[in-house]
Amino acid sequence: MAKASSLSISFFLVFFVAILSCSDAARSPRKHVPFKDSELDTGGLSRESFPKGFVFGTATSAYQVEGMADKDGRGPSIWDEFVQKPGIIADNSTGEVTVDQYHRYKEDVHLMDKLNFDAYRFSISWSRIFPDGTGRVNWKGVAYYNRLIDYMLQKGITPYANLYHYDLPQALHEKYGGWLNDQVDFADYAHFCFEHFGDRVKNWFTFNEPRVVAALGYDSGTFAPGRCSKAVGNCTEGNSGTEPYIATHNLILSHAAAVQRYREKYQEGQKGKIGILLDFVWYEPLTRGKNDSYAAQRARDFHVGWYMHPLVYGEYPKTMQNIVGNRLPKFTEDEVKMVKGSFDYVGINQYTSYYIYDPHQQPLSEQDLSYQAEWNAGFSYDKNGVPIGPKAHSYWLYEVPTGLYKALMYIKDHYQNPPVILSENGMDDAGNVTLAQGMHDTERVNYYRGYLNELKKAVDDGVNGIGYFAWSLVDNFEWLSGYTARFGIVYVDYSDLSRHPKMSAYWFQKLLARKNKQH
Repeated sequence: MAKASSLSISFFLVFFVAILSCSDAARSPRKHVPFKDSELDTGGLSRESFPKGFVFGTATSAYQVEGMADKDGRGPSIWDEFVQKPGIIADNSTGEVTVDQYHRYKEDVHLMDKLNFDAYRFSISWSRIFPDGTGRVNWKGVAYYNRLIDYMLQKGITPYANLYHYDLPQALHEKYGGWLNDQVDFADYAHFCFEHFGDRVKNWFTFNEPRVVAALGYDSGTFAPGRCSKAVGNCTEGNSGTEPYIATHNLILSHAAAVQRYREKYQEGQKGKIGILLDFVWYEPLTRGKNDSYAAQRARDFHVGWYMHPLVYGEYPKTMQNIVGNRLPKFTEDEVKMVKGSFDYVGINQYTSYYIYDPHQQPLSEQDLSYQAEWNAGFSYDKNGVPIGPKAHSYWLYEVPTGLYKALMYIKDHYQNPPVILSENGMDDAGNVTLAQGMHDTERVNYYRGYLNELKKAVDDGVNGIGYFAWSLVDNFEWLSGYTARFGIVYVDYSDLSRHPKMSAYWFQKLLARKNKQH
């Protein structure tokens, strides 16, 4: 929980207005900062600590920040339907308005510029472009993304566009069963975006955290579309022993088809790059025992290996093949050619680490089969009563900077050292912190300082790191947590949606200061 600031709310507002209204000539990163230098200590880090051309940005997703969920022609996504179920979201909230970036995008882009960020990782809402998933185009949606992209470029912010962040058009779920069916034509949607935005967008991602889409959507049922076996969770339909693997297979093939389309039709002319965003919790063996080490490796294979192995080697990890057997789909020879090497860079979303131990699990019965159970791995947040790191607001989030270093070195050593962007990283406060409390987010500053130090160490030790994106620019709708968790470096007052840069925002402003910044 962030400590309460001794400065009044009005004091912060004065400075916020001042920094937004000053002329370009007066926009020094050290002016109008309502915090002491000691509170903004970067620990010796600066932009120059990283390789030349290293990109620093912030990230959000369409459903979490845009609002206008049922307006200006946007069709419903599976999340619009999912949040309507009673008790699903912590505060029974939705993304209908969230922080209204649809109308306030200029204010948010302006903040990125003033805080010295280089880039913005945003997502495009598929159903805002194609309300029915395919066919009819909503040109009002296209116009919105054109406005956003053009204004980013005007302010010197490089767009990093993500095509899918959990939000499948509801029409495709109803028509095909969503990602359980290979008829969902993601590549056509991607093609449209490349054609209409690729003259200005030079950095693309296909999917954000497809593992989460498959595991939480089709194994535990805790995310949209909420499918799972009766023995696993509170779902009305689903099969946790087969559907996560089918969904992932279709997601990987959809990713590869979109990349193939980009490379064949657009990449040479537009001179852009394309990749995918994968989540990766670092799994540390609880003990030095052989069984716990094997359990931790199974966890890594079932987590990041589920996607990285096919993308680099053209097949699923042997661990998964042996455990899942014929329930694990196989790639044809032609599919292997399309999937293998289907990325120019990979984004890694890394927040936390856990201890893993061997639970000495009995063989699973057929009705108990599930993706998560087949890891045969136990999770622990502490070791001998000592937490793995300081805890953030969310139950799953512990501050373990060394886990970031180990995760990045693992990608380097196991997957041919691809170009890597640390594409999400951050921590949360409780949603009910006041403006005065939220502004003084000392814990978040400590978190970012620790993780960026470990990122620098990884890059110095040979990781091919090319960028870093903080999650998130603004407080927003945090999926199951609704508005009960705040990840932003900018505080949003939900009563009027006003933005207020926190201490962490000014910390980044200082860290990323550059001489002779061009506007």
